[in-house]
Amino acid sequence: MNSITIQNFDDDLKNRLQKRAEYSGRSLEEEAKEILRAVLTEPVPKPLNLALAIERRFTHLGDFKLPMIPREPLRELPNFKE
Repeated sequence: MNSITIQNFDDDLKNRLQKRAEYSGRSLEEEAKEILRAVLTEPVPKPLNLALAIERRFTHLGDFKLPMIPREPLRELPNFKE
């Protein structure tokens, strides 16, 4: 089996891990393994696709058409030199 070394491990994190290990009745090493196992076996969430999220949100409304908004010509840009 492989081993890993974690250097410069924060003392606060080590203390919290130790307390968690004691609470679970495991060694520090076993607790770290269990945390890694739990995190790495979770399904990876798919990235959010905004268009798909909007489509899913409103799909129950059925097909409908948005009203056309009349377009107007662009206004002239302001002249700040005067």
